[in-house]
Amino acid sequence: MHFLSDDIEDYVTKHSEDEPTVLKELDRETNLTTLQPRMLSGHFQGRFLSLLSKMIYPKAILEIGTFTGYSAICLAEGMAKNGTLYTIDINEELHDLQRKYFDKSGYGDQIKQYVGDALEIIPELDTKFDLVFIDADKPNYVNYFDLIIDKMNPGGIILSDNVLWSGKVVEELKKGDKSTETLLEYNKRLKEDPRVETVLLPIRDGLTLSRVL
Repeated sequence: MHFLSDDIEDYVTKHSEDEPTVLKELDRETNLTTLQPRMLSGHFQGRFLSLLSKMIYPKAILEIGTFTGYSAICLAEGMAKNGTLYTIDINEELHDLQRKYFDKSGYGDQIKQYVGDALEIIPELDTKFDLVFIDADKPNYVNYFDLIIDKMNPGGIILSDNVLWSGKVVEELKKGDKSTETLLEYNKRLKEDPRVETVLLPIRDGLTLSRVL
């Protein structure tokens, strides 16, 4: 899922902002206690999320796909002082680990956790968002976009992770590969939808930045 050589990726990381101590601790615990630690955003992408959030200074953030909470903390770093981050994950076993690090980060009071199906939870959120990060099950990316687009404030940013899908988006589509099929449709949708302007960045496994018009 990395498209840069190890040397270049190491150089990029070393010349980006340092990773906060609490996130180093979360990275380590994620690698020690979870089955798919590579799902964690990591140092470089995390600093990008943090800096982008600081530029936007959002009052309301929605994250679809929490995992262990690394990216949520990064996004919270740029949140307005009276802001709220809503994060949704279907895996209830990760709830306590997320909360542990949310509270250690100092943003715990501003982060609301939801456990369950995001397709059911999002319609119940009576909030307009300034920043949304989509990083959950790939076959539902189009569905998530359709749910959130009318909940965005003008000028709001939608971030979509893993949109290059380990390079599968430029390979021959295999029968039954629903994730790649959906991502191909999703990437096309973001490019053509007149409600957003989009740039696809080759960061890690592909990160799309879409601005709502």
